[in-house]
Amino acid sequence: MTIGVYGDTAETFLRQLTGKGVGLLLDLRQRRGVRGPDYAWANSARLQQALATANIGYRHLKDLAPTTELRQLQYREDDRQGVGKRNRVTLAPAYIDGYTRQILDPFDLGGLAAELPTGSVTALFCVERDPAACHRSLVAARLLGYLASTCPTAAEPVSNSAHADCQAASPGYSSLRR
Repeated sequence: MTIGVYGDTAETFLRQLTGKGVGLLLDLRQRRGVRGPDYAWANSARLQQALATANIGYRHLKDLAPTTELRQLQYREDDRQGVGKRNRVTLAPAYIDGYTRQILDPFDLGGLAAELPTGSVTALFCVERDPAACHRSLVAARLLGYLASTCPTAAEPVSNSAHADCQAASPGYSSLRR
């Protein structure tokens, strides 16, 4: 699953995670802080403390965070469209291309997939409310594609018993399918 900061309180955020059975949150932010008192709960230390209290693991994956240059490219497109980061609904095509080439393509998805927990859901985390407005949607799509390529039944419904073979063969499979 993927989740953002905007639009949530600490309580609603944690309720979503625990309700989905999340055992690990992967923080994909470049900077692990959020401006403003409404979202102070999402700053790194407070977030990690809240997650620990809820028995949810935390890992920062800065290698999957966009570069400052990519972020600036997206901000320019936001300005051109007259939207702010909190209201964005899609990513700029140039941002998607740059993020894919510079960040996703060289990243070791196999290594990440092997480290995902098998008994719980993993959440990909950043700030934007809408996944399509955030790089986490690109990571999720690529990671699910990787897991599907290593397990041909990944496209079948989660309730299908054939998933047991995939879960055994690919530790991260069940973690992201939920």
